[in-house]
Amino acid sequence: MHRYYGRATDAHSEPPFRCDGFVRAGEIVDATGERIALSQLPPFLRALMVTDGTVTKILEAYFWEPVVVDTLEQRFEVALEPVPWLDVERGDSCLIRDAQLRGVDSGRCFAEAFSLIRTQLIPPDFRRRLIDREIGIGVLIRDSGLESYREVLDVGLERTADGRAAVFRTYRITIEHQPVILITEYFPLELYR
Repeated sequence: MHRYYGRATDAHSEPPFRCDGFVRAGEIVDATGERIALSQLPPFLRALMVTDGTVTKILEAYFWEPVVVDTLEQRFEVALEPVPWLDVERGDSCLIRDAQLRGVDSGRCFAEAFSLIRTQLIPPDFRRRLIDREIGIGVLIRDSGLESYREVLDVGLERTADGRAAVFRTYRITIEHQPVILITEYFPLELYR
């Protein structure tokens, strides 16, 4: 949860892809200040940065194989600091989920996702299915028929533990006019080149 502490207050500018799918001079920056022009990203990866649809379905269509969501870890955690993007206050309990989107046939990891979820704000059946890890969050929202709005808040570049570059996007899912879920998805850059 710590990755989101204070994030809304330290935003320097409007993130690329928040409102538009085309940002002529747009770039992403990593923690060391390295900049990459958005035009230099592989086209499909740029499309993933702007989509507000279910990423699993888009990956299935692009890689042409079924994609499963493997939940690596799921736990409840109490916020030590506020998370402004989600209206979480210090002391609030949230569900944390780490998952991989993996190709069934190839076994390749197409993306990793970290989610922060305010479970008390979602309907009981949705909450149960989420906690029971039945299916991925995007598919669960679609299958439940809940009206939702997704908003890209941040995009960037990070290095994984083994030094590889991964492009990420963080987006918020609003359900019934309340911010309920933050998801950061990491896409290994080399896989999409």
